[in-house]
Amino acid sequence: MMDSVGVVIPAYHPDATILTDYIETLHERLSPAAIRVELDDSASYVNTALTDQPPTVTVNAVDARRGKGAAITDGFEALVADDAIDTLVFVDADGSTPAESVLDVLDPILKANADLSVGSRRHPNATVSSHQTMVRRRLGDGFAWLARRLLDVSLYDYQCGAKALTSEAWREVGSHLYEPGFAWDIELISIADALDYRVVEVPVMWEDRPGSTVSPVETTVRLARSLITSRHRSRVLQDEPIHSLINRVWSHPRALVEKEHIASGYDADEQ
Repeated sequence: MMDSVGVVIPAYHPDATILTDYIETLHERLSPAAIRVELDDSASYVNTALTDQPPTVTVNAVDARRGKGAAITDGFEALVADDAIDTLVFVDADGSTPAESVLDVLDPILKANADLSVGSRRHPNATVSSHQTMVRRRLGDGFAWLARRLLDVSLYDYQCGAKALTSEAWREVGSHLYEPGFAWDIELISIADALDYRVVEVPVMWEDRPGSTVSPVETTVRLARSLITSRHRSRVLQDEPIHSLINRVWSHPRALVEKEHIASGYDADEQ
């Protein structure tokens, strides 16, 4: 039993059957101390479908759409309040990363070989059973290429929905995260690396789940912009003079851990 592991699942209009089956599989294979579903839509029928869950499963349903990053942040913050939770992991609600691969992502953390473990669909050793559309694949490949050139940490895949890290790393890294949506993953990786935490990439089994309403082009443009801010924030933490100077005159948003996410107007396309 992984009695020190806490799992967060951010969800916005998920398929209730897929999500409940995924929770059951994660519960059986991982036996974590806690599974926390961060559901952005308290009135959804999904909320009702999730009522009959084991005691280790908590559903935090809110009225507004916080965004993927803000939802995960809220979940992680709730879990680390329990000092018994040593390891945090998040996974997508569509179950695109099976439980066996979640175990693979957790492995470097549990063996103390890494502080942040990043699941990867684009790793040469990854197994992809169902691919995204050609447009999404090309845009994703282009974004990963750009990220490798702008960020200090070089990975095949920055956006796969399965990542794990130690609670200790989260307590420091989490205080430097500002991106409420999909760009949260980029910032997490960049800041963890800037703070000298060990980042490893783990190939996963992955299956694309069709039906996303997110615009691939618009989201990719937003992610590209976030690379600039993530690079800047990481360089500030590394005390680089030019970035430190810019930081003195740049207006600063509050970190996600300091915000009341459900009361804010985050963009509905961000999760």
